[in-house]
Amino acid sequence: MTSYLEFTFKINPVQPWSEILMAELIGIGFDSFTEEHDGILAYIQEDLYSEEALKDLNLLNSPDVEISYESRQMPNINWNEEWEKNFTPINIDDKVLIRAEFHESQNLLYEIIIQPKMSFGTGHHATTHLMIQQMYDMDFKDKKVLDMGCGTSVLAIFAKQRGAGETLAIDIDEWSVENSHENAERNNVDLKIELGTAENLGKEKFDVILANINRNILISDIPTYVKDLNDGGELLLSGLCFFDVDDILEVCKAQNLTLERQLQREEWVSLLLKK
Repeated sequence: MTSYLEFTFKINPVQPWSEILMAELIGIGFDSFTEEHDGILAYIQEDLYSEEALKDLNLLNSPDVEISYESRQMPNINWNEEWEKNFTPINIDDKVLIRAEFHESQNLLYEIIIQPKMSFGTGHHATTHLMIQQMYDMDFKDKKVLDMGCGTSVLAIFAKQRGAGETLAIDIDEWSVENSHENAERNNVDLKIELGTAENLGKEKFDVILANINRNILISDIPTYVKDLNDGGELLLSGLCFFDVDDILEVCKAQNLTLERQLQREEWVSLLLKK
């Protein structure tokens, strides 16, 4: 059974920094969180934890917020079971429902059924919500789609439900790849799923690329995405806070991308760009 570490982060002020800290922690392997009145509890598999990576986080060295933390080893309990107990369905604008099999249907236009394991992208985070909102108004009919950093593959599944053609989902986490296979089967969609990073790219072109990751990876990988995007293709980004937008748009402008639509939810932002 997997051993987990629990970190208690005290954050002053809590908002908007707790959400931003969670986004940075996801980037170094943390996979689940509980919000507290004065901060967050964060969990990571013990064998994935790097003290150096934690201390290098931008937010822990920021003069704009005070963050302290302590950690403890968690007892060996079934964390997937605990996660499932606390998983609630997500209703997005009364159009899209993301739920587990043990939840009742709400008879919305679209339903995405997932096994709620500890993969990022269940829909509870504002960035996944923003991506789904953007995708609802996009044309996916017969488009070739890439879901980069797919997590549970909620976005890839929704693209298929919206009529997408061949769809590739890639994630660096083996757990996410396994969960994506399960979720694709559960929703009766055909996905090509790979373990890896942007280094997997370069072999084919896409009409739509979805990337809900984080600022640093996006800045690094946007030029790679653009090379693999067909002319007239769309790049949909999130995992960004409002203060990341200028830096991201600067990179996109250098790649001759045009901003089509920007949505914001709380402090999080999604950008739809066209090549």
